[in-house]
Amino acid sequence: MRHLFGLAAATSVVLVGMRAELGHSVGAAPPGRAPAAPATPVDVAALLAAAHGAPPLICALAARTIPNGGWGDWADAPSRPLAAAAADIGRHEESRRFSVADEDRLLGGLASDDACVRELSVRLLGGDTAGRVAAALVARLASGDAALRALAAFGLGLGQPPSAVDPLIKTLRDPAAAVRANVAWALGHLENGRALAPLEERIGDEDSTVRRAVVAAVGRLDSTSATAMLVRVLRDDPAPSVRRVAAWALGNLEAREGAPALATALGQDRDPRVREMSAWAIGNMEAKRDAPALVTALRGDGDDQVRETAAWALGQIEDRSAVDVLGEAAGRDHSARVRSTAAWAIGQLGDDDGGGKAPAGLIRVLRDEDADARLNAAWAVGQLGDSSALPAIRDALATERDAEVRRALVRALVKCGGRSEQALSDLLRSGDPVVRETAVRALAGKDAFEPWPRPEPRPRPFP
Repeated sequence: MRHLFGLAAATSVVLVGMRAELGHSVGAAPPGRAPAAPATPVDVAALLAAAHGAPPLICALAARTIPNGGWGDWADAPSRPLAAAAADIGRHEESRRFSVADEDRLLGGLASDDACVRELSVRLLGGDTAGRVAAALVARLASGDAALRALAAFGLGLGQPPSAVDPLIKTLRDPAAAVRANVAWALGHLENGRALAPLEERIGDEDSTVRRAVVAAVGRLDSTSATAMLVRVLRDDPAPSVRRVAAWALGNLEAREGAPALATALGQDRDPRVREMSAWAIGNMEAKRDAPALVTALRGDGDDQVRETAAWALGQIEDRSAVDVLGEAAGRDHSARVRSTAAWAIGQLGDDDGGGKAPAGLIRVLRDEDADARLNAAWAVGQLGDSSALPAIRDALATERDAEVRRALVRALVKCGGRSEQALSDLLRSGDPVVRETAVRALAGKDAFEPWPRPEPRPRPFP
């Protein structure tokens, strides 16, 4: 067991450093943002020392915690050192049932003085929704130890046993803020409507962490009856973190009655994270009447991520009147992310049959310094099917070095009308295999481009 916890601790050190690299870069913060905390250095020596000689199953569990940018754990690789152990984990996760003796060990682990033991114990128990484990966790909600009560609420949120709803509601008034916060979080994950009114009663909690958990839980309960309360929180709560989650909750519930308040927050809130989430929420609920607030933010907000999310939202709601302002952003914004997402949004406003006019700013992005921006621009020009863009597409194709962008440019060339016999012959004689292969697809018809790796903006913010 010592090996297990040593390896887990060492892995956590690596994860902190890796997540800093996968998230926002450390160093200078965007305008209006607090500087990011420096990443903890990766202690590779400690990790490898703890891993040496550890059981394969433990190593496989630790390896799975190393992130892949948020997309899976590379389990589809044909040959891996720990493939057999990983298969054992997969079989275990299909049932996630323990013997009574193991359940007792894990329940005992909840009271350990070692944080690693407590975390592993509650996560393993959280996958077992059997009545015995649920009852044991519910019983611990009445413990005299606040840390154990908080841990029990966490476990119930992981397992989501329906029998836990009423005991959790009773625990919403616990004297410890950590317990109240975990209880609210658990009720949000249980998604039972009986919890809505008790959660609303805690919206004025003195602790901002509790208020944030309460608002997030309300946003998961699929009831727009809380819209007025969420609007008040968005407008009045002193904590930016709580206002931000209120904006998320309104967007997640697609509560269009709250769209005017979101537009106001987008234009006036002092915290860029709140403005960013407000833009996301307007886009997610496709509130076209509030597109002017998004246009204003795209043109003038000082924060790169707010402008990027405003561009995404304009594409999401498919407001075709925004083509010109998106073209301006694509051609002039100093942020590559904003230029790229604005180009994507313009493509969203087109359709597979074309018929649109490519703004000058979008054409400019075909030669952008950022490859993602060029890819999105090439895709968008193809969506618009603008024949007047053919010379710019050909010029870009002649110098483009990125294979994916070249494919997108050939696709755009064909969709914009460059299907003449001479044009396709030139493509088929190209010395570039990527161009030749894409030209063959073009000869097979427009559907032969599928499955097309359609560009999408980065994942939107979550609470």
